[in-house]
Amino acid sequence: MKPSMQCDWRVSTARAREMQQELAPRIIRTGAVENPKLIAGADISVNRFAKTGKAAVVILTYPGLEVVEIQTIIAPVEFPYVPGLLTFREAPLVLAAFEKLSLTPDLVFVDGQGIAHPRRIGLASHLGLCLGIPTIGCAKSRLIGEHADPAPEAGSYAELTDEAEVIGAVVRTKDGVKPMYISIGHLIDLPDAVKWTLACCRGFRIPKPTRRAHQAAAQNANLKS
Repeated sequence: MKPSMQCDWRVSTARAREMQQELAPRIIRTGAVENPKLIAGADISVNRFAKTGKAAVVILTYPGLEVVEIQTIIAPVEFPYVPGLLTFREAPLVLAAFEKLSLTPDLVFVDGQGIAHPRRIGLASHLGLCLGIPTIGCAKSRLIGEHADPAPEAGSYAELTDEAEVIGAVVRTKDGVKPMYISIGHLIDLPDAVKWTLACCRGFRIPKPTRRAHQAAAQNANLKS
């Protein structure tokens, strides 16, 4: 599949921040995904010493969550490690893996932030904009924002806020385990993002699409996530 929008990733850190500010208003924070047939997960592992990365995209059926396609790519990572600008380090490899797909997913889970980002355009949002597909940011840790602790039962969640704006949900995906940080990527609203996250966990903390993508990105690669 081909991205619907192209970006120039070889830019300075200052220009990268400018691009985020320019693109953030284009993120669509509404929408509902109805009856998806294919759901993808995307992740990347990076070797900071060798300056290479391995990106993986895994497509699963829904509701069965059976893997039907896996695409990976290993390539140099050219952009420096700068908090808040990881998209420019990781997105080129992830998009290259998407281009190898023979199938097109209806929904994409990204191991990273969506609008829960200082400039409201993390990796999941930027990828969604490039792909033109509904995306969900599904992160294991918080980048910004404040929240109360959700109740310990699976399905409980609390709002993640930044300067009085709701930027995500802190979701307990499994009884008694650390919550996941869920945020809008693109073309989906927050309640729907939470709904599909819980629907894809199936007793695990991490949704199966990103869990399988993480496994594929780490397999046979001496890389550190």
